[in-house]
Amino acid sequence: MTNKTAYIGARIFDGLKIHQNHALLIDGEHSGGIVQVDNVAPDYQRNQLKGGLLAAGFVDLQVNGGGGVLLNEQPSIEGIRTICDAHRQFGTTAVLVTLITDGLEVTKQAIDAAIKAQSAKVPGFLGLHLEGPHLSIEKKGAHSSDLIRPMNEQDLSVLCEAKQYLDNLLITVAPESVSDEQIASLASAGIRVSLGHTATTSARAKASFAAGASSVTHLYNAMSPLTHREPGLVGAALNEDKVYCGLIADGVHVDSDAINIALSMKKDEGKLFLVTDAMSTIGTDQREFTLNGRRITRRDGQLTLSDGTLAGADLDMITAVRYMATHTRCELEEALRMASNYPAKYLGADHLHGSLVDGAFGNFIHLNDDLEIQSVWQMGTRAH
Repeated sequence: MTNKTAYIGARIFDGLKIHQNHALLIDGEHSGGIVQVDNVAPDYQRNQLKGGLLAAGFVDLQVNGGGGVLLNEQPSIEGIRTICDAHRQFGTTAVLVTLITDGLEVTKQAIDAAIKAQSAKVPGFLGLHLEGPHLSIEKKGAHSSDLIRPMNEQDLSVLCEAKQYLDNLLITVAPESVSDEQIASLASAGIRVSLGHTATTSARAKASFAAGASSVTHLYNAMSPLTHREPGLVGAALNEDKVYCGLIADGVHVDSDAINIALSMKKDEGKLFLVTDAMSTIGTDQREFTLNGRRITRRDGQLTLSDGTLAGADLDMITAVRYMATHTRCELEEALRMASNYPAKYLGADHLHGSLVDGAFGNFIHLNDDLEIQSVWQMGTRAH
């Protein structure tokens, strides 16, 4: 018999707006929608909450690691499961596990692990994000220059074949290393193409968007900046209405004034979403780890290589939401949308993730008035 529960006593954020004096209906693994408390059917068991806010679970499209595991170092279904589990306690119920630039063999292992994770229905696994290796050495950031290379036909074939077995595959590329024809082929195969780690001109970026690229990876970071004569990728991304932008909101990667500019440019478009770019440290007391044989140190909320280069982020999604709500001009509802509905919408999955509409997965969180996680539900079951 299907379990039916009505959660009452808290405000409810359905993925787009907040409801007062309503109940969230959960029917088995799915949402049964949101109704006024007086309209809860008698076959629903009532769960009385003590205030706070129920919200759709967060959706993170850039998660390199968590729970002491980095996908590059453990490209397996067990590694993926650990990463997803680590982020759930911070409100993230859907994850694109992300592989940072690596060799072809590790890339194939990560793809195979992702296919197995999808088949096994690993809780929280949404798909795979391959960040590289087809990037710009000039804007490599923490990516290993020895592993960065142009895309060839074998790479294109591997990616298009992988998409046949994965619901969601996102790849970050630089126009310097990938042709517009290759971008068009990737997009035609159903792969989401994002521009990042690139020194591209604005004109070249616009050509890539026209070919099928649909987003940029961690806006402002590792990309050509906006200047008065050359707007770069930042300018192109902010001016293209159809382009989505991922954003790391930790007070380290992007200044709050720069975030406010992006918010103004993408206002009312739903095209600016939060990512954590999280590494293995999340959910642990880990002080250092290794990426491609290089030591990365954790200190004061930052992860850096020995030369001081930022290497991913020491960030979870609820912390990013709190930063947006307290350090920028972003209202709480918009910060929640940026962490849930907008990234799901980018993947065309907002009917299942990042929303509590009737029929969506029963992935939701309970926050107190200080925006601290009280409980997390995955597929209708309390998971944290």
